[in-house]
Amino acid sequence: MSGLVIPTDKNVIVGVHDKDDAGVYKISSDLALVQTLDFITPICDDPCEFGKIAACNSLSDIYAMGGKPVTAMNIVSFPLKKFSTDILNLILKGGLEIMKEADVQLIGGHSVDDPELKYGLSVTGIIHPERIIRNNGIKPDDSLILTKPLGTGIIATAVKVGIADKEITDRFIKSMLVLNKTASEIMLKYNVNASTDITGFGLIGHILEMMEGNNMSVIINSRYIPILDGAEEYASDGLIPGGLYRNKNYSGNICAVSKSIKQEIADIIFDPQTSGGLLISLPKDEAELMVKELHSAGIIHASIIGEVKLLDRRGIIVS
Repeated sequence: MSGLVIPTDKNVIVGVHDKDDAGVYKISSDLALVQTLDFITPICDDPCEFGKIAACNSLSDIYAMGGKPVTAMNIVSFPLKKFSTDILNLILKGGLEIMKEADVQLIGGHSVDDPELKYGLSVTGIIHPERIIRNNGIKPDDSLILTKPLGTGIIATAVKVGIADKEITDRFIKSMLVLNKTASEIMLKYNVNASTDITGFGLIGHILEMMEGNNMSVIINSRYIPILDGAEEYASDGLIPGGLYRNKNYSGNICAVSKSIKQEIADIIFDPQTSGGLLISLPKDEAELMVKELHSAGIIHASIIGEVKLLDRRGIIVS
């Protein structure tokens, strides 16, 4: 986008110049559209499950901003010379099942014949213009809650090379199939200052986005980070996705990781996620109540993993 002149519109509340999860366009004093799109390459062998995961992943940005997704359009790149259209049918079936669960209406889509299989959604949601939860509104003494365990990128690497244990793979898929819908609805009951979903930039990369435009620091307690079964083991075996190294290069300079932390954990906090959880920043005195409500709603891995501080030096500290 460098060098491109983007026309301005007074109704754009969140746009291309913001590092937020989705764009927001004001329609009226009490209604705005939230728009996003995302698509991924296969992360598991079952085409229907892949479709479900891709749909969950695409819807997540709307939930992170506190919006309600209402319509979606399929985005498909499909290698017709490599796979039968029966495979595509199963992928689209999986996506449709998630859309039904999310109460989202499919209204169309677009497909191309492409050497690499990709699937995702373009999603439109609704939100009140004055109730948008941005990703960089963190405040001093906030607590940070993470709603899903980390490690999908590492486990996906193990799956691709064919050494992932079936039980670990099943749990990995189950985690990605959980919509952030319930977590978002619970989040809206509290005085949340910022929220984002953990995806390709990994935990640290998305924390860095939360620090955009402010002088806050974030302190993470690694003992409380929820981690998928198998992620540490596979990380110790060297099954590290390329995106993890890119994330380290992107945000590693501002992140100080204690030497006492195991290398596997130091890797996992940079691991690129697919259909990850929400990272929510809210006042400390409300955090325990939210975690309790999340647990009661079945979001059992939700945990307070850190806090926001105003320190002499801006940065991310992982202890």
